Amino acid sequence: MKRIYQLQSNLLRVIDKYERLVDHRDSTVDWERLHLSSCGRLGYLLAEARGLDPVIAACACSVHDYGRILYGKQEGHAEAGYLPVKEFLKQAEFFTEEEIEAIALAVKNHSRKSEVGSPLEEIVKDADVIDLYQYGLPFQREEQKLRYERVAGSLSLK
Repeated sequence: MKRIYQLQSNLLRVIDKYERLVDHRDSTVDWERLHLSSCGRLGYLLAEARGLDPVIAACACSVHDYGRILYGKQEGHAEAGYLPVKEFLKQAEFFTEEEIEAIALAVKNHSRKSEVGSPLEEIVKDADVIDLYQYGLPFQREEQKLRYERVAGSLSLK
């Protein structure tokens, strides 16, 4: 649990820094703070249920919107976050190179909701849509809705 706490604390500091540097945001910083925490928890629970490392999953889910945090834009944020999140994770100094790459790929690919990726990528995608749903936010794309319906059905959440 210590790595999750440390990572999320570091990420909150990044949000505080970039809140002042980005003039316009597609999402509020309050949403970014809430979303990183709740996605992290959802990722932990999904990973436990699927037999994956829950700490790595929680960390990947926490940082999945790193590109949007840095640049304020929804469009292209997943790909834009790939290299910066790798640097962020390296600076944390508590991830292996393999963990960094797996998390960064999950960040890069999480917006591709209709594609099947690695088990970690799938957890990030699922946590993301569950979190939108639990806060009553609309799905912006049909593929988000379809993914939510699939995962909700498999977890008996409907």
